[in-house]
Amino acid sequence: MAYGVTQQMIDTFGEIVFKLSLNKQTRRGDAVRELDFDALAASRDETGLTDEEIAERIGLLPEQVGVVRVFTERKHHKIDQHRRIYHLGGGKRWKKEAYRSPMERLRFNEEAMMLRSAINFKPELAARYIEDGYWINETLNGWLSDHAANTPDAIAIIHPGGEVTYAELKSQVDQLTNGLQSLGLMKSDVVAVQLPNTLDFVVSYLAITAFGGVMQTIHMPYRDADIEFLLGHAQARAVICLPAFKDFPTADVMITMKEKLGSLEHVITVGDDSPENCRSLQSLMIEGTPEIDNPPVGSDPFLLLYTSGTTSNPKGVPLTYQNMMSNARVSVAEFKMTSEDRNISAAPFSHLYGLFNFHVALNAGATNVLLPAFTPPDLAKTVEATKATTVFLGPAHATAMINAGLMDAHDLSSVRFSVFSGAACPPQMMETYREKIPGTVISQLWGMTETAGATYCRYDDAEDIPVRSAGRASPGDEVRVVAPENGEPLPADTEGDLQVRGCSVFPGYLNNEEANADAFTEDGWFKTGDLAIIDEDGNLTITGRTKDVINRGGVKFNPADIEDLLVQHPKVEMAAIIPVPDAALGEKACCVVTLLGEEKVTLEELCTLLDEHKIAKNKWPERLVIIDEMPLTPTRKVIKGRLQDQL
Repeated sequence: MAYGVTQQMIDTFGEIVFKLSLNKQTRRGDAVRELDFDALAASRDETGLTDEEIAERIGLLPEQVGVVRVFTERKHHKIDQHRRIYHLGGGKRWKKEAYRSPMERLRFNEEAMMLRSAINFKPELAARYIEDGYWINETLNGWLSDHAANTPDAIAIIHPGGEVTYAELKSQVDQLTNGLQSLGLMKSDVVAVQLPNTLDFVVSYLAITAFGGVMQTIHMPYRDADIEFLLGHAQARAVICLPAFKDFPTADVMITMKEKLGSLEHVITVGDDSPENCRSLQSLMIEGTPEIDNPPVGSDPFLLLYTSGTTSNPKGVPLTYQNMMSNARVSVAEFKMTSEDRNISAAPFSHLYGLFNFHVALNAGATNVLLPAFTPPDLAKTVEATKATTVFLGPAHATAMINAGLMDAHDLSSVRFSVFSGAACPPQMMETYREKIPGTVISQLWGMTETAGATYCRYDDAEDIPVRSAGRASPGDEVRVVAPENGEPLPADTEGDLQVRGCSVFPGYLNNEEANADAFTEDGWFKTGDLAIIDEDGNLTITGRTKDVINRGGVKFNPADIEDLLVQHPKVEMAAIIPVPDAALGEKACCVVTLLGEEKVTLEELCTLLDEHKIAKNKWPERLVIIDEMPLTPTRKVIKGRLQDQL
């Protein structure tokens, strides 16, 4: 269809456009002939909105509104009944410059339309999020432009190379936007980025999305096989990367991918020296204000992230501005974040958690402090040196700093708010962290690539809530726990399968109908695969994963609590319990551990620990395997599927 309109867009927005379009004014009449806009405005009171007004309201282009309306009117009336008043004062036809038709301006590549077709929200839910004010027409470039215009000298970025103001950041983003467009990249084209948390990442991200592109992230540890799958599945047209990372020849591998994959056209590297057959990022910094014929709008996809793939191939998760921007915007108020804050992320920007807190700080007009790669000393030193006020990290990051004595060795008193996510947060660790920084408020956040920040503890919550839970649903989102056997909602304080529905939830996996059929209920609830308990106040506690449940002789149990206990053993670094086949019982529990030192641990020692904590004997592991290194995702989740394959 024209102008990037898909059937999914018509299905999602058609009824909303139809409802807002009840305007039967036409171009005939004296007011139109005389261009009397006051008379026009008076005549159309309460008769509906113009295409431009509808577009601004729901996050489409005016041309897309027209196409969506026509198809919806045909469904309702079998004819094109509604005649429109357009915004005459702003139309190209009333200006002297050359007119370019929308068909010429609003172009898309075939691969981009594949991605846009994956944006398929339930119409009744989309209408609710628009009417409730969660989904509005906002973009990253809009936020950046506002800050650059209103507070140009405010510090946007602090990185190892210095400070960057909002005006300077906007200038760099504009230059790279020009360069990327000079390569022929267009709206909804996928540009992959494999970079650490650096200024180059930030500028690349904002430039890709400024012209309407979609950023796909690739985690830094990923190598040939993972990269080939991700680039091929996303049909990325360009990739931005380092020339090399540690001992991995990144650029050479990307050039090989360019030869193997038909869609990949450009390999762009950061740094002064560009390898052969690559373009340097610096060479694409072209001065001037970008001319963007097909600008991004709120309903557009702008991120393509992939699940961690702990049990199977990663699944592509397209996210729209309305998804992510609404989630960040409402979180600013809940976190009491302001333009005075300095925010640092220990999580990589290749992961949704890292991008979420970057978005929150950007919306607030705050400063994002960049930590290129996490090490416990670097995080502690950077917080102390920059006087960071908000920290987003995982329990593993905090535990590493505590165990290394870094929270005593460095002045971290500037931190007023600390958010934990990415894995289960042991209560004792949370209490210790809070004791080390007496002035900080702690929070837990639960989310997934598919849901963004779905629940979190508020800044004003009672002190016990973040220690025991991940808080309440983010505004615009809903959470519930259902019985696994029939999907019926369960009462408070009952463990069951966790489901989420809301403005931050993704529309569906890319090119994966089988996964989509399993992922959603008929009324739009996303099945997270997590086990959880929700208390009477709506606070969520994750208790495990449904796929991790072990069925021993018909008695099922969740091993998450046992794993948390096993890592308390002085010899154990990490622990995972996985099911192994058993002829008599069906499954038995196998404990896989890595050690802190050279001294071995025995199965008897671990079972003694569990006995001391009154764990029922049928939940004790019956086999122990000691390995040198635990297979982890980039966000340090254990890849249990790989462990099972190894065993």
